[in-house]
Amino acid sequence: MNSVTVNNLKQYVDQEVELKGWLYNRRGSGKLLFLQFRDGTGVVQVVVSKKEVPENVFEDAKRIGIESSVIIRGKVSKDDRSTLGVEIHGSDLQIIQEVHDYPIQITEDVPNIDKLLDMRHLWVRSKRPHAILKVRSEVVQAIRDFYYERGFVLYDAPVFTPASCEGASTLFEVPYFDQKGYLTQSGQLYGETGAMAFNKVVV
Repeated sequence: MNSVTVNNLKQYVDQEVELKGWLYNRRGSGKLLFLQFRDGTGVVQVVVSKKEVPENVFEDAKRIGIESSVIIRGKVSKDDRSTLGVEIHGSDLQIIQEVHDYPIQITEDVPNIDKLLDMRHLWVRSKRPHAILKVRSEVVQAIRDFYYERGFVLYDAPVFTPASCEGASTLFEVPYFDQKGYLTQSGQLYGETGAMAFNKVVV
């Protein structure tokens, strides 16, 4: 059985696959469950039918909490209604770590922004911040590629610096062992020294 990721599922239509990730959402009742499964590369619907799986598998799928870690096995089927173009007909579900009472509603933005920021490590799993961070990653990579293709050298400035670069009024002092350090305001000074060594640098 192929162990695959959600973003590659279209390559495995009519094949049995294994997916490792988290339960994102669930709906359905009675004899049919629709699980939204995510693995970091995407979200796919997994259909679990009581008639087609062992009773314990169906009960586990019906019971487990949002963001529980699971391994799902099943057959990939075409589905034109899906944004992926496929869905999974589940045949087995293995619980790795069960979650109870997940602290935020991961499928939607909770209006309490303070709560979301306090739990940002969890909030990034929901659709909006997840999409924003992926777009940001693509933009940063495009900028890096632009400079790399033109012969620039990446020249990182240190996080802490012993001196001001722009103005003392905006310095943020940080105790550093027995010395005073400051958060770097700009890579300008370090970029200037790097340019003398590499000619073209990006800081």
